[in-house]
Amino acid sequence: MKTTPPPSYYYYTHSFFFFFLLTFILIITAANALGSASTTAVISASSTVCALVAGEPKQFIQCYQQNQQKNNYYYSYGDVAPPVVEVLPHASFESISGDQRFFCGLRSGGLSLLCWDADEGASVLVPKRIYHSDVVQLTDLTVGDSQVCARESQSGVVRCWRGGSVENGFKFHSPGNDLRFKSITSGFGFSCGVLMNNGKVHCWGNNNGSEIQAQFGNISMSNLVAGVSHVCGLTIYDGLLICKGNNDSGQLGPNNLNSSSYYQEFSGLALGEDFTCAIRRRNGLVQCWGGEDAKKFDSFNDVSFESIVAGLDFVCGVTTMNLSLICWGPGWSNNNGSSAINYEIPLGMVLPSPCVRGGCDSSCASYPNSDYLCHGSGTICYSCQDNQIPLAVPLIPPPSPSSSSTQASNLHYKNMRVILVISIVGSVGAFAGLCTILYFLWVGAKRVLFKKKNVDNLEQPRRNDDSDGDGYVDLAPMPPNRTSNATSLGSLRRYRSVGSSSSKHNLDKIENFSLNELVIATNYFSNDNKIGSGSFGSVYKGKLADNREVAIKRGEIVSTRKKKKFQEKETAFDSELSLLSRLHHKHLVRLIGFCEENEERLLVYEYMSNGSIHEHLHNKNNNVEKSSSIFNSWKMRIKIALDAARGIEYIHNYAVPPIIHRDIKSSNILLDLNWNARVSDFGLSLIWPEIEQDSILIRAVGTVGYIDPEYYELNVLTTKSDVYGLGVVMLELLTGKRAVFKLDQENNSKSNGPMGIVEYARPRIAKGELWSILDCRVGKPNVNEVEALKVMGFIAMHCVSLKGKERPEMTEIVANLERALSFLEGSSNNTSPSIASCSNTFVL
Repeated sequence: MKTTPPPSYYYYTHSFFFFFLLTFILIITAANALGSASTTAVISASSTVCALVAGEPKQFIQCYQQNQQKNNYYYSYGDVAPPVVEVLPHASFESISGDQRFFCGLRSGGLSLLCWDADEGASVLVPKRIYHSDVVQLTDLTVGDSQVCARESQSGVVRCWRGGSVENGFKFHSPGNDLRFKSITSGFGFSCGVLMNNGKVHCWGNNNGSEIQAQFGNISMSNLVAGVSHVCGLTIYDGLLICKGNNDSGQLGPNNLNSSSYYQEFSGLALGEDFTCAIRRRNGLVQCWGGEDAKKFDSFNDVSFESIVAGLDFVCGVTTMNLSLICWGPGWSNNNGSSAINYEIPLGMVLPSPCVRGGCDSSCASYPNSDYLCHGSGTICYSCQDNQIPLAVPLIPPPSPSSSSTQASNLHYKNMRVILVISIVGSVGAFAGLCTILYFLWVGAKRVLFKKKNVDNLEQPRRNDDSDGDGYVDLAPMPPNRTSNATSLGSLRRYRSVGSSSSKHNLDKIENFSLNELVIATNYFSNDNKIGSGSFGSVYKGKLADNREVAIKRGEIVSTRKKKKFQEKETAFDSELSLLSRLHHKHLVRLIGFCEENEERLLVYEYMSNGSIHEHLHNKNNNVEKSSSIFNSWKMRIKIALDAARGIEYIHNYAVPPIIHRDIKSSNILLDLNWNARVSDFGLSLIWPEIEQDSILIRAVGTVGYIDPEYYELNVLTTKSDVYGLGVVMLELLTGKRAVFKLDQENNSKSNGPMGIVEYARPRIAKGELWSILDCRVGKPNVNEVEALKVMGFIAMHCVSLKGKERPEMTEIVANLERALSFLEGSSNNTSPSIASCSNTFVL
């Protein structure tokens, strides 16, 4: 019988050139957003693979059972029907997840959850509904060996159903309503999740769960994926791959897994019984480790994947090239029992990620061809964490295995039209990209010539030319040789973009340091010199060549491939440099200079020798250079609150244009040698619009416990958001408690969970019970201090009002704190005795 080559043959032939052209233009890696919810699922016992179909009016579920396969060569022989299983209902689903015997699906919108027993040999699968609501939406569907869990979209509360099969029913079981999760995953007999407030791992279920939770300890994770008895995920700060749990077969990886930067390059994960697989960010290739037959997992060394899922002993993945599904591994074999050959699963084109209704969040990139893949019913939001674009744009759908020859022919011509259109667009894009590259090369050459011309008129700095063949330059001390005109052109250009016409004048007032100087000043950025962290990196204490003590904030080193993190670092650096270069006030930390070399971004400040308010109030091992006994007087604490208020009042009312800080908290208020408080860290700050309006809509950022609830809920930013943060700081100064703390079980046996200081202190102050919550380390206030604390407590209570319009202006706050301090004028700094131990001090 004569066979006709499949339409995919023409697709690969005609689009070969454009594929590489588009790949060159995009220059980005394939990535997969982690999490339990997926568009593919594996049911191991019956070797069933299910997926959400793309490019159709409904994103329905189709399943394929390998054991029903009569012939692997279904693309070559049109008379062999592929073993595709029909799944009812024929409706749109948001995500699916599978286990050893059954799988479940979450309907689009998250209001209904269905499950199916994947019986071997069944041609139609009928569901059982285990959840339905008209109000509460679910997300993050995850299935273990006998447990189904999902997360409430709004609250983060996890709901679980437990049972051996669909027929036996499911019994409700969950980790409790007090815990809020941002993602969850399930293994055999246990589930784990990442807590919303701190990124810590919390597990529930059998002993494996508690052991895995203990192994993660205090590591903050962005997401998790579970196998049979181990869990892997990426850390929230540096994207480091961490695996915990059983390691009998080496499934946790090499010994240096948790420390090597090599393992920062992974995105999507899939965990089986005794192995782990991960997708490389830079090229979408899959690497696996662990298992007795680990080599059988390396069948596809030249195929890029968008996402992967695992069964007990095999892996399936959605390819980048055409969004088809491929399975491989020791547990996936053909009808002869040998390892399966390189043929796609006949399920058509698969969604790489769920279709989201209402559009993507501002931090997410929209997946190419989303409208076509979701058929206009939503958008695929591609990797909100990394903001990455896939390696290659899928151009056309692969052929449907159930189509007749006529349908295949029509599909072929339709797809060729799609190829033609996208080819034209790709050609135009390539030409535009080439023009862009030439433009930047021209601008770069012009900048070099311009820079050289200016430098020739200055005294040339001495250069250390001792470098080896690999480009390593010895970071030996280099004598300072700066002038006020040696301004970074890149920073100057960015600074002008924020609307200041005097940017060069302002930057001329600060110093431009070389990287060598700052490396030597911080002893090569040693951990011994590290004193904290800021909005875009770590802070180190340093001593310059002229013996000046400084604080050096070093931006996190991230690759430009990590587009979102790189842009965040650049934005925070530019914000602080542009704002602080023109702000001069005795209650703001002074910016001395900056360094901008290659990917390094550093800011140099005057050193605050007495640390932060947070260190004095909350750190058991106080690292500041002076004793906290000076801090522990009511007069000093009120003065510190007044200093901070004056600094904030300056940026609100006297800076031109005005500035909103957006991250007022106790760790951002520092104390200098003379115990004057100064506001620091302007990395999240925004210039107030120079138009007549009371508020602007902008995505909320800040720190838990300090962020204005009105700003957080409505994304409406006003100067009153800074007022709220200062109110929380004043409550910290009054009570000695953290912004979020744990109640003492002895004092309050009804609850030992976390509580916000606003929730704790505000009602007590309103009832006139301020004295019951004062920090006992300071001691009992005298008569004058009583009056001063009444005023400070009253103004703090109004600063943390839920509605911004009910909060006072900064001018009013300063006036009240000045009045409070006036009650104490003439008294010494240490009028109140310091108490060595205090039961009222709590640590979260």
